Amino acid sequence: MNEQIVILFSDWGPSICILLFGIIAGWIFKRYIHKRLASLVEKTQWGGDDVILKALEPQIILWFFLVAFFIASTSIQVSGPFLKYLEKIILIILILSVTFVLNRILVGLLQLWSGRQEGGFPSTTMFTNLVRITVFIIGGLIILDSLNISITPMLTALGVGGLAISLALKDTLADVFSGLNILLSQKVKPGDFVQLDSGEMGYVQNITWRNTTLLERANNIISIPNSKLSTSIVRNYDTIESSFSVRASVGISYDSDLEKVEEVVLDVANGVLNDLDGVVKEHLPALRYKLFGDSSIELAVYFRGKKYGDQSLIIHEFIKRIHKRFKSEGIDIPYPIRTIIQK
Repeated sequence: MNEQIVILFSDWGPSICILLFGIIAGWIFKRYIHKRLASLVEKTQWGGDDVILKALEPQIILWFFLVAFFIASTSIQVSGPFLKYLEKIILIILILSVTFVLNRILVGLLQLWSGRQEGGFPSTTMFTNLVRITVFIIGGLIILDSLNISITPMLTALGVGGLAISLALKDTLADVFSGLNILLSQKVKPGDFVQLDSGEMGYVQNITWRNTTLLERANNIISIPNSKLSTSIVRNYDTIESSFSVRASVGISYDSDLEKVEEVVLDVANGVLNDLDGVVKEHLPALRYKLFGDSSIELAVYFRGKKYGDQSLIIHEFIKRIHKRFKSEGIDIPYPIRTIIQK
């Protein structure tokens, strides 16, 4: 019995020790060296090194284990076919691991790059999915090639099948390529407030493979095919210079003191400017008398709003405050009077 244990240990002991050493070495590398590197790259300005280290972290112990397993397998007396199968398994696991790492690195770098683009070019579902599919297809082809499976007939079949699918799904493909065009041209971006020539308007929530979703102010979701959006006339209220003019109109009585009215209105407008975050502070409100109306003198107050969606709150707050102030100052807001003469 003791002799069998000694023989078994002499055959498998070194390999087991190598495997344990690989696992321990991987843990030490991850626990200390990788952690130290991560703390150093946090101080850099690029950010891409953080993405790379985070992508590598889950695979460190596995890679050390695979290297140790490969070394250990060479010291074990096994038959030739079994050793070849073992090497193939190790290679497939390694390729899958590298594929997952590359996927995380490329998606992370894409998100990092898009977040730093001027005007905010966000990484959307469409781009990240496209990167993932491309990486995993390439990884799958490499695995097949490593198994000595010819991928040439497969690529030919994929080409013919792709042609047939493209003819059958031409509308879907039109939406996909239109979505790519929208994203690359930055015609609209998630977060923009847009209005289409067909009348739909709302905030762009996301640009997916087929549709662009808009969120209306009433919290209704509108799904627009990308092919339709790319050919539509779109008014984008959130361009690089997203601020815009907000006009609030009001009428006053012909008996009003215009100098006093101007003083009161500008005082209220400056209060709105100071209290609301949606108003551009660098642009002071301006008052302009417009015309002599049927029953009132019309005037307009101009603010500078940060975004299109801010205008409703600015006008709402101004009307509420000016109505209260006019009452306290004795300034009348006339209303149309129609005289009906009966014969």
